[in-house]
Amino acid sequence: MTYQDRASRTNAPSICAEDRIRELGIRLPTPPTPFGSYVEAVQTGSLLYLSGMLPVVDHQPAYVGTLGLELDTNSGQDAARIAALGALAAARNYLGTLDRIKRVVRLSVFMVASGNAVDQPAVANGASDLLRDVFGEENMAVRSVIGVASLPLGVPIELEIIFELNE
Repeated sequence: MTYQDRASRTNAPSICAEDRIRELGIRLPTPPTPFGSYVEAVQTGSLLYLSGMLPVVDHQPAYVGTLGLELDTNSGQDAARIAALGALAAARNYLGTLDRIKRVVRLSVFMVASGNAVDQPAVANGASDLLRDVFGEENMAVRSVIGVASLPLGVPIELEIIFELNE
């Protein structure tokens, strides 16, 4: 990619995330609440950092288990999507509107997976694809997928997301 390509992408017109959510028929859940002594979101400068987002619905795990054992790739994708929906709900709750988000900067996907073959990139796409659909292909994040031994509440997925905000 040339400098001009990067510059034109940086200056791409802002999209309206709230309109995109309505067009896609996405219903955001109730914003998640902490399971411990922390806050869900912190803003510093033009960056919004979200705490680890879990696949929970009504403060209960939507999925429990290990990818490759109790859970397959499709279940992992759904768990990642549920966690990303919670992240969007947390961001909207903090900001008042998702339209304040300029782009997704970083997405870290932590997953509990067995040594058996699991398509970790496809599982992580459950979150990446939702964020792409809401914020646009030109605003996709850099991403890390990290295997871990366990996660809170026995869930298979945890997301950390950093958003850049409009000034």
